[in-house]
Amino acid sequence: MNIDPAQLISMAVEYAPKVLGAILTLIIGFWIAGAITKAIGKAMERSGLDKDVVPFLTSLVSVILKVMVVISAAGIVGIETTAFVGLIAAAGLAIGMALQGTLGHFASGIMVLIFKPYRVGDLVDIQGVVGHVKEIQVFNTIINTLDHKQVIMPNGIATSGIMTNLSTQGKLRVDLNVAMPYEEDFDKVKGIIQGALAKVDKTLPDPATVEIEKFDANNVLLAVRPYSTPEDYWDVYFNSYKEIKKAFGEAGITVAYPRTKVEMVNK
Repeated sequence: MNIDPAQLISMAVEYAPKVLGAILTLIIGFWIAGAITKAIGKAMERSGLDKDVVPFLTSLVSVILKVMVVISAAGIVGIETTAFVGLIAAAGLAIGMALQGTLGHFASGIMVLIFKPYRVGDLVDIQGVVGHVKEIQVFNTIINTLDHKQVIMPNGIATSGIMTNLSTQGKLRVDLNVAMPYEEDFDKVKGIIQGALAKVDKTLPDPATVEIEKFDANNVLLAVRPYSTPEDYWDVYFNSYKEIKKAFGEAGITVAYPRTKVEMVNK
């Protein structure tokens, strides 16, 4: 097959500006789309729009704007826009069939925003992941765990099991266990523990429960239950143990530990 060089040059002269224009449209269009998305996000935040909805809508706007840029670039090259839109629709249908799970995550994200089982900032336990919700995106929920890890959980997975929202009640019970020697008086030890808890910062004024939970081989095991806000849970947890240990030391209470007593008998 012979190709006429003059024809090639003619085609290059004809299409080069269009291709260059399409490339520039993509580069500049994506930049403008990013700037618009960022501006819309800030405007929504200033308007007082629900903070759960803002990341979701901004990511959705970004996708829509970028698709429009691609269609515009295709039009510059000479592809019929209507045909291109039809092609996108057909491709979208095929991709949709292949990505049913992804579309399910999108639908789950919408359900989360509508019914609000959790919101941005809530302390949650979802599928065994405990942490604060950072963002609810189009397909994923971002959780910052208590050990400073970021978990990206697909919305479909987040909503497919039991979700525990630890923030809805405004407070959490802090579950502690303290050992009391058998020879000590319970009411005395209970007063010492309650006095120690009163010194712990960030505990809520709700009365802490101090009761006998069970008896083990060496001590009486006490259930100690102060309250805190979800944000202060671990501070109260660790500081309560510190204050109780300190109070036991000042009161001369020594917790028993497994030991063997050997007696020498002279026969």
